[in-house]
Amino acid sequence: MPRYLVVAHRTLGGAALLEEVRRRLAAGDASFHLVVPVTHPSGHVWTEGEVQAEARAKLESGIASFHALGATAVTGEVGDVNPLHAVHVVLDRDDDFDELIVSTLPAGPSRWLKLDVPSRLRKEMTIPVTHVIGDRETAVA
Repeated sequence: MPRYLVVAHRTLGGAALLEEVRRRLAAGDASFHLVVPVTHPSGHVWTEGEVQAEARAKLESGIASFHALGATAVTGEVGDVNPLHAVHVVLDRDDDFDELIVSTLPAGPSRWLKLDVPSRLRKEMTIPVTHVIGDRETAVA
């Protein structure tokens, strides 16, 4: 059964990512491990507990969305604010994934694209990296 590592935050419940998951599931059983990096809001003072709770809620919602598509093997965790580091933490612990799926907002609002996360991961990974661009309007807030 193929194993997919999925890294997303605001786009985790978005149509573009869910369509990628649907395609993987159409090919047969698959397992998914979701990593939701915490996000530090810029509009107000935040606490570590607040950003952890917000990321945990995104993760739980994402797992439910994957289950709704028919995925039965879905796990996940909250990751570091730096998505590159968050991916490496998972892969240092368990490198038995067949593909990495990175879901970002479109250019402009995407901090991850400004950091060139998808390209940097492609250079660092030995597994395929798929970049999914979510729609800002339908992204989970």
